[in-house]
Amino acid sequence: MSDQANDLQATLTAFAAFGAALPTITPVGRATVLSVDDFARLDPERQGRTGRPEVIYAAGKTAAQVVAIAGRLLAGRGEVLASRVSDEQHAALVAAFPTPDYAIERHGDYPTARLRRADFVPAPPVGHVGILTAGTSDLPVADEARMMVEAMGCRATLIADVGVAGLHRLFAPLRALLDDGAGALIVAAGMDGALPSVVAGLATVPTIGLPTSVGYGAGGGGVAALLSMLQTCAPGLTVVNIDNGIGAGASAAMIARQVGSRQSAVGSENS
Repeated sequence: MSDQANDLQATLTAFAAFGAALPTITPVGRATVLSVDDFARLDPERQGRTGRPEVIYAAGKTAAQVVAIAGRLLAGRGEVLASRVSDEQHAALVAAFPTPDYAIERHGDYPTARLRRADFVPAPPVGHVGILTAGTSDLPVADEARMMVEAMGCRATLIADVGVAGLHRLFAPLRALLDDGAGALIVAAGMDGALPSVVAGLATVPTIGLPTSVGYGAGGGGVAALLSMLQTCAPGLTVVNIDNGIGAGASAAMIARQVGSRQSAVGSENS
């Protein structure tokens, strides 16, 4: 066996040993893979292993492929999240998974959809994530983040249109979120992308900047917002990519769940 092969085998062995040492992690060699025809290989144990569900990224997939993947995931856990869903794909999902056996949540023409079997019972939420948007136009991306937060078992509160053009609108909602125990914040903004830096400079919890592709001309498409957030003067602001509500929601929920678990443990000790 070559030195390169030996190094690879040693790495895989160490990784498997690491996974075996943690009860919540399934070693990669024993993880289940579900094949859907010849176009998808699903990871149904991802949420149990990492806390993050497998999400269907619908862009670039046919409506039939989205339906097939959703069906396999629904048959297992009973809930599935799909992002970047087109109207055609949404119509196909509604036809394939009718009420009362299934419930599909999609706000207007927003590109994110959540599907649940009628017998799915979500666990009680742990942790709280606050989501703020600079403008109403940022809501579709913020809604994607909200659904991801909730899919990961956290409570989410979404407050819209508190951007820097009228900064006085921010203070009462932000104080309410912090007083309500939000363990992490997501701040969605396009245009100049200034709001996340403002919030990170005021908040006492981790803040995740979510740049959106809202804006005009030069620097539009979220580029100016992304660069502004990356150049923040407010330490502690973490930034995801443009329109990546799934990534923002996952990061915030992981933080908030840890905070919520610690708060519950402390409350139990003091009771």
